[in-house]
Amino acid sequence: MLLQLPYLAVSSVFAVIRLLPMSAVNKDIEILTLRHQLAVLQRQIDRPRITQADRAFLAALLQRLPRPTRRQLHLIVSPDTVLRWHRDLMRRRHADASRLKRSGRPPTRRSIRALVLRLARENSSWEYRRIHGELALLGIKVAPSTVWEILRAHRIEPAPERDRLTWAVFLRGQAHTILACDFFTATTLNGATLYVFAVIEHTSRRIRVLGATAHPTADWVTEAARNVVMDLQDAGATVRHLIRDRDSNFTRTFDAVFEAEGIEVVTTGIRVPRMNSIMERWVQVCRREEQCSGLVDRPSGWDAEGVPSRLIL
Repeated sequence: MLLQLPYLAVSSVFAVIRLLPMSAVNKDIEILTLRHQLAVLQRQIDRPRITQADRAFLAALLQRLPRPTRRQLHLIVSPDTVLRWHRDLMRRRHADASRLKRSGRPPTRRSIRALVLRLARENSSWEYRRIHGELALLGIKVAPSTVWEILRAHRIEPAPERDRLTWAVFLRGQAHTILACDFFTATTLNGATLYVFAVIEHTSRRIRVLGATAHPTADWVTEAARNVVMDLQDAGATVRHLIRDRDSNFTRTFDAVFEAEGIEVVTTGIRVPRMNSIMERWVQVCRREEQCSGLVDRPSGWDAEGVPSRLIL
């Protein structure tokens, strides 16, 4: 179409030049001849095939003629069709003029990018979602992914963790106030399975084995919790946190004993044994070393159910 339309325009210019020296009578005779030939062709062809270049050329030629004059012309298409061609031509022209020069989303404003970088530098612990939330409070609509890309482009970590208090740092900093407990099973020499309940002090790694039983009921676990509290009071230990897992043996009354003394009960996450890693490591040692088998073999001082009297290792 790009070559056909200029060819039609140039050939029409030469045709106009050829008609200039002709008289009005000769022009009328030629017009009548062409009309008759057009009528003959219309009788033989039901629907002529018109290209896009032909449509544009005819629409450009006929747009200056008034509508009554166009309706008197013998065209191969109706005047309404020519008007539709002209509307389509103007619509494509306006569509091309209003089309974006580049594809994709528009670039982020420079002021928003500067604000994102300023928030990230002045608040080093904020991640990209926190910055996105602060922008939303200011009425700035921007996607979280856009904030992430801005930070990454300027070599700033989108989710920094250098200033965040990790669980390992918390355990080291608060070791003198943390107590951890856990149940683990052990098999005696006669084949019986016992549930051993023990606690460990993070600051001194002192182990307190509170008892072993084949049936750890809620009353038994609650009584063991009271024994731990009394031992801590006698030793003058300052405990503020108790770490335990989500075992069903730890009932609500078990937690109430510690909460009454101002000790916060911290439950580990689901399938996150590292939250109670110190206690888990000691349990692993007990299962591996020979002294664990001697511990559960009911030495002297244990009753029939295997409950020792406040054994401290």
